[in-house]
Amino acid sequence: MAEDSALVADIEALGERLGQARAMIARRFIGQERVVDLSLTALLCGGHGLLVGVPGLGKTMLVDTLGTVMGLSTQRVQFTPDLMPADILGSEVLETAKDGSRAFRFIEGPIFCQLLMADEINRASPRTQSALLQAMQERQVTVAGQHRPLGPPFHVLATQNPIEQEGTYPLPEAQLDRFLVQIDVDYPDRETERNILLATTGAGEAIASQVFDAPALIAAQTVLRRMPVGEGVVEAILDLVRACRPDATDAGAAVKASVSWGPGPRAAQALMLAVRAAALLDGRFAPSVEDVAALAKPVLSHRMALTFAARARGESLGQLIADVARGALKLDAA
Repeated sequence: MAEDSALVADIEALGERLGQARAMIARRFIGQERVVDLSLTALLCGGHGLLVGVPGLGKTMLVDTLGTVMGLSTQRVQFTPDLMPADILGSEVLETAKDGSRAFRFIEGPIFCQLLMADEINRASPRTQSALLQAMQERQVTVAGQHRPLGPPFHVLATQNPIEQEGTYPLPEAQLDRFLVQIDVDYPDRETERNILLATTGAGEAIASQVFDAPALIAAQTVLRRMPVGEGVVEAILDLVRACRPDATDAGAAVKASVSWGPGPRAAQALMLAVRAAALLDGRFAPSVEDVAALAKPVLSHRMALTFAARARGESLGQLIADVARGALKLDAA
């Protein structure tokens, strides 16, 4: 009983602190509350986020503001076609001492930080993209045969241009699966855009202040994993993920006809963590089935793909996921 009371107190305190963090982020990144919440979800779950949208929507500003508010050491890498893996990971250089002796010294790359912004990640070659794969999954890099640990905490928030634009290299499925959520950044509505204009074209801009630090974020991640999840929510996660696999017996006719490949167990793990983060951000003590439905698209959309025929018919993966979620979770269509 004492342990339950302590957990409730921890969740309440964390929820209040997260409210302060969201308010601080809103000073600089105006509107787009859904985008902010999903970005915080990635950090609270100890995962990575993929921000997808056309240039000029404030993705870079969001990551910079998150680094300030969460108190994390931040590095930014602009991915380009000529970027090499050593430009991210670091490299060894041969140095000559005053006595004439020589030795190799490792110079850390920008990946040795707590929050890495991989800007326009799909503009780099696949070779350079793969340099992040080990770091994102294992929290370490291997350079010159030596394993060098990263963090904790270590998070990647990558931005990506739509793959229809020229000069981009779509991320491979294995690397997409390492991102906890895909965060679609759309154009702001008219009122939000008006507020952005007024706030950012004056004599000065708002400044965000630190709310968390690295130890506090790690503690928050621990609290999140202690949050209870009801059996109904666990079953809802399993129902949803399995219903999105075209070769599964749980899949419906639409999935079998339109989906090329579906999400694996890592998607269920991501949902299990993300729904807890959604409850925390909403001031609740446990997630609900509605949280599973709300997070279906951010968690699943980059872990499955439509067939060529479905794309030719103009079908939308987001709409398909929404339809499957309503059916699998038995939610009211309204």
